[in-house]
Amino acid sequence: MIVMSVVTALVLLALLTQAGVVALQRAFPPQGRMIEVDGATLHLVDIGPRDSGPPIVMLHGASSNLEAMRRPLGDLLARDHRVILIDRPGHGWSTRASRQDSTPQIQARMIDEALGKLGIGRAVFVVHSWSGALGARIALDHPHRVAGLVMLAPVTHPWRGGVGRYNEIIATPVIGPLLAYTITLPLGYFVTEAGARNVFLPQTMPDGFVRDSATPLLLRPREFIANAYDLVTLKESVAAQVARYGEIAAPVTIIAGEPDKTVRTSIHARPFAAAVPNAKLIVLPDLGHMVQNAVPDLVKAEIETMIGHIASAQAAAD
Repeated sequence: MIVMSVVTALVLLALLTQAGVVALQRAFPPQGRMIEVDGATLHLVDIGPRDSGPPIVMLHGASSNLEAMRRPLGDLLARDHRVILIDRPGHGWSTRASRQDSTPQIQARMIDEALGKLGIGRAVFVVHSWSGALGARIALDHPHRVAGLVMLAPVTHPWRGGVGRYNEIIATPVIGPLLAYTITLPLGYFVTEAGARNVFLPQTMPDGFVRDSATPLLLRPREFIANAYDLVTLKESVAAQVARYGEIAAPVTIIAGEPDKTVRTSIHARPFAAAVPNAKLIVLPDLGHMVQNAVPDLVKAEIETMIGHIASAQAAAD
């Protein structure tokens, strides 16, 4: 009787999860176009004027999708610049063929391929959190693509500890998918709002952020599993690329806060700035992890300053 009860409960939860997936995808449909690359289908939104200097490519962090970069910063930039927002492989409406394609190295190759198919030469990359490691990897492995790099509360170095026991369990074969396809979505409805609020601290999360950023898409099983793999493999990935940071030739601006309790500035932004030759570090007091939401005007100004310097350097070279 106990076994039958457990099996029945799991079946009901699985059915509830599938119904929830359908509802979420209707509530948050794709907003852009799809591009096929080796190992993935990438969803991107391409907005803003086309004749405005180097395009700006925006890459979101973990537990997120492109909408988290679009509002307010992406829309603000798109008034004057071409902005390309990308759902990282496995996130939002992007898919990836293998869950194990979770490293910055692999995702950098996929994004480089997608931009090539769009006819993009060099771009200014704006990256947040997890994508700090990704932006650094693109600059290292695909320097022809990077005119400049603006990093917001970036992950760049290994840290003490892990990424949460639940992520480690979800990334475990068999038991991880079992949990993801049964309890993650129903449970997530009750904890998503509180989790998002914690990431904003000490700032207050804007009203409607969870809805406007399409954050509930994360609760879909395939994305939740992909996100877990991204997180559990990240520490080893950044450890492998730290020694190469001195090779980054593109101009870099890093904006981070103290106290950021999600990605600590003392472990990531400060040592990264010290290692990269052309780096500018801005550390703001009383600023949490969501830099693009807390100080969008400052971020926009720094991006446009960088674009101005790039244009001047190009004119001098010509």
